[in-house]
Formats: sequence, structure tokens, C-alpha cells
Amino acid sequence: MTTTRHDMLQAFDALLQPARFKDYGPNGLQVEGKAEIRKLVSGVTASRALIEAAIAAQADAIFVHHGLFWRGYDGRITGWMKQRIELLIKHDINLFAYHLPLDAHPELGNNAQLGAQLGWQADARFGDQELGFIGNLDVVAPAEVAAHIQQVLGRSVTLVTGETPRPIRRMAWCTGGAQGFFEAAMAAGADGFLTGEISEPQAHLARETGVSFFAAGHHATERYGAPAAAAVVAQQLGVAHSFIDIDNPA
Repeated sequence: MTTTRHDMLQAFDALLQPARFKDYGPNGLQVEGKAEIRKLVSGVTASRALIEAAIAAQADAIFVHHGLFWRGYDGRITGWMKQRIELLIKHDINLFAYHLPLDAHPELGNNAQLGAQLGWQADARFGDQELGFIGNLDVVAPAEVAAHIQQVLGRSVTLVTGETPRPIRRMAWCTGGAQGFFEAAMAAGADGFLTGEISEPQAHLARETGVSFFAAGHHATERYGAPAAAAVVAQQLGVAHSFIDIDNPA
């Protein structure tokens, strides 16, 4: 079975609704490849390693969360950027990228899928563009939450909290580099907040408030949305799909 580049773009746009978001780069088709698509590969980031793996898998299209173009880049196609684009063009591979729309989707997005992996159910949203998820947990100590996250994601977790941390009743999360959502999570009533990264200010806030901050890795928290969304579109269009996870310690 095959589909067209146009139909795949329409399917992703209909599913993820990028026009609803103010984002940091273009969502949709970032590099145009062949018009006919038989196989779709999904991944987290449009790195050279993912592109090379997609070539080896004989993919006609790649779907990622982190594309090639971001606000603030100077636009010159040199060095690593030239190498990535050159591979895509040489092998006529389409690159589709959706950033915030993939974070936000209520069922297939990074936040929803991370919650499903951890057994957490959101009952509200918070933060800029309502990207953050929050829901109830059985009352549990922060160290137990950290151990659960570590077991599920298979990587170490940084936990920062106060001398007398709150038991976790309300847990908030937002994948990737959402450390700036910590104050919004606290305002939404969270006793704990999980994201991918931690910056210097959040450690002080956690210590001073007793609200626990969990950092489990940018890549590790964002591995689940891309394959979930790509699988739905691939099934809808009748094309093959596979997820390729390029390990990243960040």
C-alpha cells in the first residue's frame, strides 16, 4: 500500500492541528521528498543518526518531534545542517515535524503518552497554551515516585525537594525542556512536577516550597508521542510504520 505526500501532510495536520499553537519553528512538512510514500519512520529528533537509520530502513518519510528549523537559527545550510538536509534530499525522503502540537494532543501526544506509561491520568491542564498535565495520585512519598519513574523510563531521575517534602497527592508533568512550567504547576496545586530537565532556579524553588521536582531526561520523556501519532496516521493511510529510538543521554 502507498499514500501521497499531500495526503500524509493533511492527515498529520488534521490529527495535530498545528494552527492552534504559537510555536518555536514550522510544523508540518519541513523537507520535501518523493510524492509517493510506502514506509514511514518515526523518531524523536531529526538527527543524522535517525536519518541514516531511516535510509537503511528504506523509509520514504520521517516523522519527528524535533525538526530541523527553529526560531533564532541563522538559516545557513552549512556543517551539520547541510549534512542532514543533503541526506534527506539525496534519498528523496520527506521530513514531517510537529513540536508543540505533538506535546499537547490529549491522547497521542508526549504528555498523554508519558502519563499512560507511568499509569497517571490527567484531569486538568495548566501552563502556557495548556501544555502541562496534572492529575491525582494515591498519596505517595516523592522518593517512591522517583523510583517508579526510573523503573518505567529506564534511566536515573534527579529529585529535588525540601527538608519536609509534601506527600504527592497532585502530580503535574510536561515533557522535555519544560522546567519553566514549575511555578505554573505549583499554582495549579501540584505537590510534584515531572519534566525532562532542571535548571538552577527550580532547585531553589523546590527546596523552599517542598514541592518535589523530578527531572527524567528530555529525550526519555519524549519517546512516546511520535510513534503513537505516526502509527495512527500510517494505519489510516495504509502504509508501513516503524519507530527508531536513537539513544540520547540528555
